[in-house]
Amino acid sequence: MQPISDQPQVRDVRHLGDFSTTPRILVITALALPVGAVAGVTAWALLRLIGLITNAIFYHRVDTQLVAPGSGHSPWWVILLAPTLGGLVIGVMARYGSEKIRGHGMPEAIEAILLGGSKVEPRVAVLKPISSAIAIGTGGPFGAEGPIIMTGGALGSLFAQFLRLTADERKTLLVAGSAAGMAATFNSPLAAILLAAEMLLFEFRPRSLIPVAGAVCVATIIRQPLLGSGAIFLANATLHIDLSTYLLCLVSGVISAILAVLATALVYASEDTFRRLPVHWMWWPAIGGVIIGIGGLFTPEALGVGYNIIRMELTGSIGLGLVVGILITKTLIWSLSLGSGTSGGVLAPMFMIGGAIGALEAHVFPEVGLGFWALIGLAGVLGGVMRSPFTGIVFALELTHQWDALLPLIIAAMTATGISVLILKRSVLTEKIARRGYHLSREYDVDPLEILFVGEVMTTDVVEFTEGLDVATAYAALEAPDDNYAAWRQQLYPVVAADGTLAGVVPRGELFAATHGDKEATTVGELVTSDPVVTHADQTLRHVAELMAVAGVTTMPVVDRDDPTRAVGIVSLPQLLFGRARDQQEARERERVLRIRLVGR
Repeated sequence: MQPISDQPQVRDVRHLGDFSTTPRILVITALALPVGAVAGVTAWALLRLIGLITNAIFYHRVDTQLVAPGSGHSPWWVILLAPTLGGLVIGVMARYGSEKIRGHGMPEAIEAILLGGSKVEPRVAVLKPISSAIAIGTGGPFGAEGPIIMTGGALGSLFAQFLRLTADERKTLLVAGSAAGMAATFNSPLAAILLAAEMLLFEFRPRSLIPVAGAVCVATIIRQPLLGSGAIFLANATLHIDLSTYLLCLVSGVISAILAVLATALVYASEDTFRRLPVHWMWWPAIGGVIIGIGGLFTPEALGVGYNIIRMELTGSIGLGLVVGILITKTLIWSLSLGSGTSGGVLAPMFMIGGAIGALEAHVFPEVGLGFWALIGLAGVLGGVMRSPFTGIVFALELTHQWDALLPLIIAAMTATGISVLILKRSVLTEKIARRGYHLSREYDVDPLEILFVGEVMTTDVVEFTEGLDVATAYAALEAPDDNYAAWRQQLYPVVAADGTLAGVVPRGELFAATHGDKEATTVGELVTSDPVVTHADQTLRHVAELMAVAGVTTMPVVDRDDPTRAVGIVSLPQLLFGRARDQQEARERERVLRIRLVGR
């Protein structure tokens, strides 16, 4: 193996580009636009359905306006029984319709992408929004965004399944539907695109980001005449930020991270408890509904989506008693009932809980502006729970249009994310997947094989055979004791014709078979593979790895790009691992590069 040179080699890399995008992206983008339109309308329909059920159950009227279950004076038995009956209906729908409607949407979408080839069953697209509307409309403390993410993704997946597309292209349309639905729900196009990149696509490539962005833009435009174009929780506070504010944002991020960790632990402690119950899982959502109802008796404002409470938190118009009630009750009933497997999202509850912890901090921290600390707490809890800080920061800005809070939001969200990832291995969104026996890594970096070239690691001291060489002679040359270990390890040998051009290759196994009578051949030429998989010295190791995976080989000849009939080396799987080894070395080995030397000593 040739060592990697300390000096960069001058090579022609004009055949390589920053991205591997092809004109196929135009086709997928065109397909994503109608997916975004349908997802936008679906988001509106889901919100209206939630409003219809809420009005019917708690206010005994026919209306589709989104209202809070706890704003009226419903009898105690309605508050207690409504979520219980709602949970019972969801359990029946899950058992006899589709079990995939259980959960808060994001893990199910991730599972469909990673494990299901981005294929979603048609009935999920119908049952998921209905079950979620029932869960939230009967008082469930959940958000509409998780269900619409799953529903929009299901619509995109169904559309893709009618077409002849690759799994990656189906994934793009699934995520396009999910992100479009979320953008239409919150009027947050940039946050939706960031969430798609951080949580659903598992890549940052134009081939998927551009179609997703197209779908999100269409959904947001369609939202405007249906749900309005302004910020969901518009904040017009004048902020007075100084150095102490930044330091307290750091403190707020720490507090938010602790709350996020506790809430996540409660969700899965609840799930573990439900798994131990001696009853069928169909009944779990109803039991979760009892928990919701009991919490609603103490703090009715904790029921439902809670947009009105979030608005009060972000405008500084919420009292201390209600803040404490929301913080305790909402956290408990959300986390404990979510573990029952009911249907509902996590973002809106995190907004309310984060806003509550921030509103509580506002009674201790100095005044910066109305609702400022609630906004900081919202972003911090979102970053700590989802571990998607960019999404949390942009979400907070798009929800409130409080643009001058950008730097404080970065401090709080990044602090909460950092503490969360140090304490918990997985987030509330990925733990569910891990519990099913699958692993998901959310670290994105440049593949070390992408920045190393074949010419840097290939073997150039290559053993070649001529076509007319006797098989026995060739094999005997490999077995000769005179320092032929490298030749033995080569495993694949170029074969040249009489005119010196590359005729093909012969594997060592073929020589062994012919020598030991398992295969009839007298000359090396009779064993030649005349059309081998080849690469070039100016190709990246990642390209070689992909070629090996597709062709099912572990060694291939390296040919001259200008003269493909001339072999210049051999590259094999162990040499590909050299790139990984260097990456590990850079990550683990510590060294001092610069030193201070005092003159005269």
